[in-house]
Amino acid sequence: MIKPGQLRLRRRHGRGPLTLLSPVILTVIIASLAYATPPELAFSRLLPAAPTLAAAMWPVLPTILLGTVCLLLMIGLSLVFPGLGTWWTAAGIVAVTVAAAYGSHVRLRRERTLFQVRLVADAAQQVVLSPMPRRFGAIEIEALYLAAAAEASIGGDFYEVVDTKYGVRLLIGDVRGKGLPAVGSAAAMVNSFREAAYDEADLVNIARRLEASSTRYNAAFPPEGMMERFATALIAEIPRGGGSIGILNCGHPPPLLLNRGEVRALEPTAPSPLLNLAELIGDHYSIDTFDFAPGDLLLLYTDGVAEARDRDGEFFQVAPWLRRQAPGRPGELLDALHHDLLHYSRGRHDDDIAALAVHWCAAPEPLDGQRDQPV
Repeated sequence: MIKPGQLRLRRRHGRGPLTLLSPVILTVIIASLAYATPPELAFSRLLPAAPTLAAAMWPVLPTILLGTVCLLLMIGLSLVFPGLGTWWTAAGIVAVTVAAAYGSHVRLRRERTLFQVRLVADAAQQVVLSPMPRRFGAIEIEALYLAAAAEASIGGDFYEVVDTKYGVRLLIGDVRGKGLPAVGSAAAMVNSFREAAYDEADLVNIARRLEASSTRYNAAFPPEGMMERFATALIAEIPRGGGSIGILNCGHPPPLLLNRGEVRALEPTAPSPLLNLAELIGDHYSIDTFDFAPGDLLLLYTDGVAEARDRDGEFFQVAPWLRRQAPGRPGELLDALHHDLLHYSRGRHDDDIAALAVHWCAAPEPLDGQRDQPV
């Protein structure tokens, strides 16, 4: 299974051996056609296309070498077929090769810059989405993360899990927007939760501290209206000894509980305000308590999961999907979710996606090769 925090559905643009050799293949095809066909067809005039293609994937020196090879081929063809317009075509090859070499240089410089940006994004990912322990005593947890921004590692969705004296506490949320503009707000709330989860005995106080952190962070930026910077969040607590789970839901999609093949949405009895909107609609938070027994599996997710669309624009139905899943570990469930989301949306997603799968194992002994932490 891919480690939590890694991009599951990253858009990959790998270059295979055949792709890298395509400029050479193109050169051979053009030269062969120029040699095997009547001179009137003048396939040799297509030789400048080879270094042009090479500039898109090769370094500068190989691009120049290929252009030189094309120039020599053109000269050789002119010896076999006089009157091909050798000098005009040769001048075109030289001009295109020089331009292709410069284009290759610019591309490589941009790729180096992009590589550095990705390193920074990976570092930011480790700050906002820290590595997830898989087991807290009898509680086994896995995470899935997918950023909507192409080739990004992180976006506006966030999650965290900590083991405290009050029990295992979880946070999952979604900042309005995606990409780098949402990362700072997500980081502010995750860092606030990491502190508050250990200090506060009540989930309501944790929510208020998240609200305060979100408000302070957004106050540092030009005003755009409160509705432009809100975030949904869900805080859950599995107390020591288990048996129940407390949930404080600030406008977030309700988690789904899978119990003996039956799926139940853990809806809040009273709405709690979205983060950064407490001043507007009040800070009246409510906590709901639900049964959580050995063998149960809880799926927490952001709206990017439920809002994935198929070819016809239909939304992904999370509850029916979960009901069809066979009992298993959280990692297996998230692998299936990853696969089915990819298939359902044809690899396209317009919103960040985060999910946590929580399983109360019947046997609390640690799994092989996994870190064990007390509950």
